Amino acid sequence: MTSSFSKLSLAEPLARAVAEMGYESMTPIQEQAIPVVLQGRDVMGAAQTGTGKTAAFALPLLQRMMKHENASTSPARHPVRALVLLPTRELAVQVAEQVKLYAQYTNLHSAVVFGGMDMKPQTLELKKGVEVLVATPGRLLDHIEAKNTVLNQVEYVVLDEADRMLDIGFLPDLQRILSYLPKQRITLLFSATFSPEIKRLASSYLQDPVTIEVARSNAAASTVEQHFYSVSADDKRRALHQILKQRELKQAFVFVNSKLGCARLARSLEREGLKTTALHGDKSQDERLKALEAFKSGEVDLLVCTDVAARGLDIKDVPAVFNFDVPFNAEDYVHRIGRTGRAGASGLAVSFVASSDTRLVTDIEKLLGSKIELEPLEFEEDRPRISEQGRINDGRRMYREGEGPSEGSGGVARAPRERTGRPERREYTPHRQPAASRDPFFDQPYEPSTPAQTQPAWEAAAKASPAGSGVSANIKPKKKVAALFKTSN
Repeated sequence: MTSSFSKLSLAEPLARAVAEMGYESMTPIQEQAIPVVLQGRDVMGAAQTGTGKTAAFALPLLQRMMKHENASTSPARHPVRALVLLPTRELAVQVAEQVKLYAQYTNLHSAVVFGGMDMKPQTLELKKGVEVLVATPGRLLDHIEAKNTVLNQVEYVVLDEADRMLDIGFLPDLQRILSYLPKQRITLLFSATFSPEIKRLASSYLQDPVTIEVARSNAAASTVEQHFYSVSADDKRRALHQILKQRELKQAFVFVNSKLGCARLARSLEREGLKTTALHGDKSQDERLKALEAFKSGEVDLLVCTDVAARGLDIKDVPAVFNFDVPFNAEDYVHRIGRTGRAGASGLAVSFVASSDTRLVTDIEKLLGSKIELEPLEFEEDRPRISEQGRINDGRRMYREGEGPSEGSGGVARAPRERTGRPERREYTPHRQPAASRDPFFDQPYEPSTPAQTQPAWEAAAKASPAGSGVSANIKPKKKVAALFKTSN
């Protein structure tokens, strides 16, 4: 039976904040992880995305730090005691907002630092003193090197989305950051996916960790309806329009594999009448935050994005996710479709599979442990349109209902024939353009021009030079410069 947050015996300020946020029953990862973290044990937690991992580590850490709470305004009384590292800026902002809400009635301070923004406001925030620092690795190293923060009193380290944090791209930065921290600390790793290689790598950072897996590793949420449609690359946009219309979807994530493809698809969908915005790594942080806010507020229907939005973003009530491109990494598929069907709600995940995506689909099958059936997608046929004059336009010719095609200039009326999948053959009539008026100059015969009798400039200059000078006229004489000191003979 699921436990209630009221049974956790949280400090009164934390309990009040949790109650105001509407938290009643704990999710499985929260129910198992919170008591272990309260005991001061290291944790490796794997759970499906959208199950409340942020509260699973933030609430017990804040509870343990309540003994350090003080109302002093001195920065020295508020050193960094908990460090939360995340792979993306959007996820860092989201986690920082949650931590601030949990600690709103306490004297524990929190801050967030990430790249793509000016460092000065972040520096001012750090100088005031913070107990909980949420950061992306690159920007945190910038602040460490600038001596804007000191991490020698850190007691807790959290790696959220740990599989990506321990990836080869983040590992060097992560090792540098951990070298600044005390060796005696509590380390928590949370993610939706843990491969065996990542588990072995993470074990070097944890001391006797408690492994918590509330669901089968790398499993997708059971509330998400998954479909894989076999569609050619040229028909993907058409398929997207048809499913949006058939399912009457108001909002959706649309994932692509490249930043350039993301920008191009967003522009194309915008021209086709859909309210669309793009989210990818080449956009500034301000543009990315505005795109997210527009999507959350309902101003935008489709958020076309790369995998920067695949992890951890918690936007409630998003009904569908489209994989316009099948992800290169199978684990990213689980994270992508986790943007819908969150907190027990139902969702739809649609993937468009081209002929070149067979290997990628096979990788997803291995990860999920189940066979994927490719479904054919039949497009709705364009029905003939009837004009105001009662004529039918089937896209090739126009005629009245029950009659043959209308007679055109030089054409012959024919009986209506049954439409087939092949276009009607027509006789080719070359289009003749009127003869253009010609300039008389181009009709004149060629006449060679009389060669010039003038001598080349260099020969004229050579003859003009005085005889016997011994200096070529092509050599410029040296400029006469006044001497600083007069030399004696």
